[in-house]
Amino acid sequence: MRHILFTLQGCAFDPLNDRSYIEVVLKETAEICKSTLLDISSHKFQPQGVTAVALLAESHISIHTWPEKGMAVCDVFTCGEHTRPQAGVDYLAECMGATDVITNEFMRPLE
Repeated sequence: MRHILFTLQGCAFDPLNDRSYIEVVLKETAEICKSTLLDISSHKFQPQGVTAVALLAESHISIHTWPEKGMAVCDVFTCGEHTRPQAGVDYLAECMGATDVITNEFMRPLE
C-alpha cells in the first residue's frame, strides 16, 4: 500500500475555492490512479475553503484547501499493484496550478 501525503503551494485562489471543480478533479484523479471510485464527499467553508474525500475501493484521496494562502494539503492512499498514486499527485498539482509540491511517501505494510 502506498500513501503519499503532499502539500500544494502557489495555487490559484479560484480552483481551491470551487467545490464542484474539486469534485470533478477528484473523480478524474481516481481514474488516473487506476482506482475504483465509490463515492465523493465534500464541504464548502465560508468565507472560503473546501474539504473533499474520494472514497476508493483501494482506499482514498483527500484534499483540504486554504485559498487565501494558495495552498492545499492532500493525500493519495492506494493499495494494489495496478494503482498509480504518484500520477494522481501530479494530476492534482496540475489542476490546482501548484508552483511547488512537498511530498512524503509511506509504504504501509499489510500484515
